[in-house]
Amino acid sequence: MSVIFPIGAAVLQAISFTLDKVVLSFKKITYRTYVGISFPLMFIITLIIFFIFQPPLNFSLFSGKLLYLVIASVILTIITNLIFYRALDEDKISEMEIISLLGNIPLIIFTSFIFASERNYLIIFLALLASCSVVWAHWKGHHFQIIKTTKLFLFWTLLISPFGAIITKSLLAVWSPISLELVRVGIVALILGPFFLRFERKASVKAFLLLIATNILTTVAWILYFFSYQKIGIIQTVLIFSLQPLLVYFASIFFLKEKLHWKKFISFLIILAAIVVARVV
Repeated sequence: MSVIFPIGAAVLQAISFTLDKVVLSFKKITYRTYVGISFPLMFIITLIIFFIFQPPLNFSLFSGKLLYLVIASVILTIITNLIFYRALDEDKISEMEIISLLGNIPLIIFTSFIFASERNYLIIFLALLASCSVVWAHWKGHHFQIIKTTKLFLFWTLLISPFGAIITKSLLAVWSPISLELVRVGIVALILGPFFLRFERKASVKAFLLLIATNILTTVAWILYFFSYQKIGIIQTVLIFSLQPLLVYFASIFFLKEKLHWKKFISFLIILAAIVVARVV
């Protein structure tokens, strides 16, 4: 039953990211406006979930090295979101999602070294196979094809983002996923909300309703994702969550009219096959 967490997260996040691209296509919604509005909304949504389930949240969760890990997690969350949504504002959603998968390669390697409980060599191989297929899908004419505005996101994904997942895994050994998400988005909302709302033009009713919808989806998705970290570990979560770009890719084709590329389609089939093998072996 633990597989429900990453699958549910993948489906909800795929819908959310598709809506994100729609929202960012609105004339008055820039990535600054999006981030400035979204984090206060996510905090309110997470607060409602917190009051419903009432997970533990006390000062002992900030003691010792836990405080430094929380601070590091917040900093990485802020920078990652700014880089991601700036790139998403200018690039195709399918490209962004596929590039996100590249971060799985260093993440899988680091995780298998750091956490002994994650060293299942078959799962590691399948996860690496799925991630490497993404590189192959983007390789053309002896070059890794990517537009200039997305290069920063690529570098960040490969070099820095994996540390965020390892920090989260360490925190979730003590924290409830709901409590951790509440604290993270609350601090980020305090920092980014006032700063970016200075640049905001008044969003239309349609845009604001879409922002509410996408932030409900992404909030629940992240909480499910964190529960998956606790239940089945980082590597299996990453492998199963690879379904998300598959779902986003097809959504971008059918709803946003992006082109179908056969190499990327085969890459998604490889990812799907790796997930199936990992679950039945």
